[in-house]
Amino acid sequence: MGDVAKDLAAGTVGGAAQLVVGHPFDTIKVKLQSQPPKYAGAFDAVKQTIAAEGAGGLYKGMGAPLATVAAFNAVLFTVRGQMEALLRSEPGATLTIGQQVICGAGAGLAVSILACPTELVKCRLVTWFHCSSAATVALKYGGPMDVAKQVLRSEGGTRGLFKGLVPTMAREIPGNAAMFGVYELLKQKMAGGEDTSKLGRGSLMLAGGLAGASFWGSVYPTDVVKSALQVDDYSKPKYSGSMDAFRKILAAEGVKGLYKGFGPAMGRSIPANAACFLAYEVTKSSLG
Repeated sequence: MGDVAKDLAAGTVGGAAQLVVGHPFDTIKVKLQSQPPKYAGAFDAVKQTIAAEGAGGLYKGMGAPLATVAAFNAVLFTVRGQMEALLRSEPGATLTIGQQVICGAGAGLAVSILACPTELVKCRLVTWFHCSSAATVALKYGGPMDVAKQVLRSEGGTRGLFKGLVPTMAREIPGNAAMFGVYELLKQKMAGGEDTSKLGRGSLMLAGGLAGASFWGSVYPTDVVKSALQVDDYSKPKYSGSMDAFRKILAAEGVKGLYKGFGPAMGRSIPANAACFLAYEVTKSSLG
């Protein structure tokens, strides 16, 4: 099996593992970002979500990312792998950490196009319950495909599905640059050198978890702006663009407003990315 096929397969398995472990945390993160007055904090958001929608509410919106997780992670790891091949001075040569950062940035650019519409559908589904009266809860969307249909029909066609593309790119490019750079750096530190092939699963999980934390730690405010734009009312928009959303959130809520949902995001990033990188490494190794 060729390197591209291995990256495609391993990236798909890694992404699925990441999604299953991390989606409930992501649900709470989006709720806190887009509906802050409704919740007193992450635990309150969990309690209200389960009370209103059952435990399944924590997995609401999972269909959209699950449907695209194969493509997303296949692109992420395959582009990274191909960039590694281009930057190597000779086959098998170990890349510097700086080169790994470049590979991560390139992979982040590539996946931004896939991430934006997927994230828009997910964010809409996570916040699809709205109170029409004190005793009534109404559904705005019937599911992922219904979100896409409504956006295409009434929010400017295909352009509507790419609402929030700029902050998505501002998240994915530096975020993945940091994540892959930190991942390789930690692996080399734990291995005591450039050869990391003998690292155990615990070390791979630790490196992957901390690498995921570096992703969110470096770009979190851009994710808040992205979510705010993607759930904004199309007919009566609150924000005119990314910078306007940034300024208004900062003016209304201060710096704290740019870190709404940061706790769940970081709580998700460590176990979810530990699972992702472990699944990726084990799958690729099993494929030779």
